[in-house]
Amino acid sequence: MVSAQPVPFLKGHGTENDFVILPDPDGTLEVSPETVARLCDRRAGIGGDGLLRVVRSAAHPEARTMAGDAEWFMDYRNADGSVAEMCGNGVRVFVRYLERAGLAKAGEVAVATRAGVRRTHLGEDGGEITVAMGPAALPGDEVRVRVGERDWPAVHVGMGNPHAVVFVDDLAHAGSLLDAPQVEPAAVYPDGVNVEFVVDRGPRHVALRVHERGSGETRSCGTGACAVMAAAARRDGADPVADGASATYTVDVPGGRLVITEQADGEIEMTGPAVIVAEGSIDPEWLHAQRMGPEAPQQAHW
Repeated sequence: MVSAQPVPFLKGHGTENDFVILPDPDGTLEVSPETVARLCDRRAGIGGDGLLRVVRSAAHPEARTMAGDAEWFMDYRNADGSVAEMCGNGVRVFVRYLERAGLAKAGEVAVATRAGVRRTHLGEDGGEITVAMGPAALPGDEVRVRVGERDWPAVHVGMGNPHAVVFVDDLAHAGSLLDAPQVEPAAVYPDGVNVEFVVDRGPRHVALRVHERGSGETRSCGTGACAVMAAAARRDGADPVADGASATYTVDVPGGRLVITEQADGEIEMTGPAVIVAEGSIDPEWLHAQRMGPEAPQQAHW
């Protein structure tokens, strides 16, 4: 399907992890990886770390079984067009869009994702949004991460998507993060991995830099902040499920600050801001024009 009409879009961010938002309630747009990459291009497109396609769960084949629990499905794509299971900052921005569009009110809002239903709490008057991110999985695999001549042991954490958490002395040791750090053994992460480099700032207060698979270094990663909190808590001797007491960490990211709490039942909750910064329409002629040059992608189709 090729759209001959301007296509509405919005732009939003959560702690400067930014997204192109594509409303498609009836699921009529088939968005190719090439189209996503063009939209997320920061010089020739709108620009973003990823794309949030807003679809009714009942209208999407991957979400129909969740339609009874969540009306809306977050079809999330990385900036390179690849499909991702989950995006924590993206969920908050997704809910902020639903509020702006009159599709959700303050209170509890459920969102279907490829990692399952995520329940959120939307505050009044544009306040922060809390997302119940589910429990962290810590399978205990022995993993190492290498950047240049340095390498470190890493903690394998699953937050609906895969993470390797590395504790370092200086965030500069992560290098430029233009390319993905080397992670071994690769078999632990057959679909790629997000890598977080972490330093301590104080008691239960850490800071991170992150390389997100398919996007490169980003200003924030919500699932990554949750993975870091779980790994830091275990390192510090805290295990809320075993202890019967919640643990809260402040996680600084390059784009701001998130507060992550692991409850005694294992549920991890993330609280942070979400902002809509622009709204407009995409020129269909631009969208479907083939790029010039020897490395141009093929014409994108909806």
